[in-house]
Amino acid sequence: MRDALRAHAESLVLLDRIPLQPVSANEVTHTVDLLDSAAVEAALAGVDAVVHLGGLPDEAPLPDLLAANVLGTHHVLEAARRLGIGRVVLASSNRVTGFHLVSSLTDTRAPVRPDGLYGVSKVAVEALGQLYADKFGLSVICLRIGSFEEAPAERRHLATWLSHRDAVGFVRAALTASPATGFATVYAVSANSRRFWELPDASTLAYTPLDDAEEYASRIPEGHLRLDPRSPQAGPFADPEFTLRHLQH
Repeated sequence: MRDALRAHAESLVLLDRIPLQPVSANEVTHTVDLLDSAAVEAALAGVDAVVHLGGLPDEAPLPDLLAANVLGTHHVLEAARRLGIGRVVLASSNRVTGFHLVSSLTDTRAPVRPDGLYGVSKVAVEALGQLYADKFGLSVICLRIGSFEEAPAERRHLATWLSHRDAVGFVRAALTASPATGFATVYAVSANSRRFWELPDASTLAYTPLDDAEEYASRIPEGHLRLDPRSPQAGPFADPEFTLRHLQH
């Protein structure tokens, strides 16, 4: 995303917990922990829009997820409120609805059914975005990111894949959506023939994905077989063992 956005920004401000080095004249880097609210606000001063991708990206103990994903997001949104930043794009996840069945084409009006503690943390991220849009007038767009891979690597990815090209397309569309957009949630997934998430309406987010995982089906074991329509969309993420190992006793 850094490489893709650099050419389209007058100034690209980058935050990470590890030191980053600018690679072009229009990059500014800050070493920041999202749990340090004052440092987050200082680093975001003067920016027009934020793409918030920081956090724990997979199942983990709930206290860790609440700190990194929920409290970290709160600090980003609070900085945006205090600084008057016009747009915040939040990285949500398809796993907020992982227990819906493969047989259903799920849209963002469907009830949340998280497949684990990580999914629960992303439900909270979306709720924070909605709160800051409703209460404080921020413009917030949540992207429910699919399986972000260079290429599909397993049968489930034939439905859930988000290509690098389409990921950039969704983020750029979210950054440039109408300023009148108060709050929106969309599934960020490629145009996969087997997908079980609804693509966004152009009136919500004007991006049509370009890639289809089907072209990789012949390279994937059992890629010619369809997923069991009675199984959860999350696949193995929905198994109890996936979360049990992270529960404290």
